[in-house]
Amino acid sequence: MDSVSPNIFVNDINKTIEFYKELGFSVVTTVPEQGELIFALMTCEKVTFMFQTFESLGYELPEIKRQDGGSLLLYIKIKRIRDFHDQIASKVNIIKGLEKTFYGATEFSIQDINGYILTFAEEE
Repeated sequence: MDSVSPNIFVNDINKTIEFYKELGFSVVTTVPEQGELIFALMTCEKVTFMFQTFESLGYELPEIKRQDGGSLLLYIKIKRIRDFHDQIASKVNIIKGLEKTFYGATEFSIQDINGYILTFAEEE
């Protein structure tokens, strides 16, 4: 195995793109390239996320629950966590502030506009 790129299902892909741009992500590609989007691939350094509308799959994968959020936490290792925290704090919903964990990482968690939890962490 070489890498993993989560495909995160969302209701409003345009708002999702704008939210993740605030976190430093850039759009690599969209489907379609113009018009009403159903898919976007975004990256920030070594992290890649795919975002896809629930509607775009139709009946292909009925096993995917059609609801926001879920029992998924995306754990993202970063550098200069305190600077990043300060940069985005007023733009996002922080649900757990900066803290040093028992396993030595400094972390904080946010909830994105789709209900997913992102935890940012740095080994300090």
